[in-house]
Amino acid sequence: MRYMMMHKLDENLPGVFNPPPEFVTRMEGFMKEVAQAGILVAAEGLCPTVTDATRITVSGGKTTVTDGPFTETKELIAGFALVDVRSHEEAVEWGRRFVDVFTATFGAVEVDIRRVYESPEPGQQA
Repeated sequence: MRYMMMHKLDENLPGVFNPPPEFVTRMEGFMKEVAQAGILVAAEGLCPTVTDATRITVSGGKTTVTDGPFTETKELIAGFALVDVRSHEEAVEWGRRFVDVFTATFGAVEVDIRRVYESPEPGQQA
């Protein structure tokens, strides 16, 4: 089962997009551990919304396109890790460890862990 772990940060906090070397070292160590466990599918950090970010909103049949930065939004998805694990519980355990990487530097973080929808194989029921 694949799960996406998405971390949210307030992009207005100092150092969020230029973290100290200690954070980079902790994140590299965590990613190495996830890769060695054989569960890492992909992981990336996202650029701040001042850099090539666009939000498309449709409401009441009207489409609005807004270029970043999105100063009205306190917390945005700042990166993700996609893992392939045996259970939801395993995804949550890795998610707790993912959170630990951030809290040592930023004090607080929010991580959503969501199962990735997978279409059934032909001939199987959903």
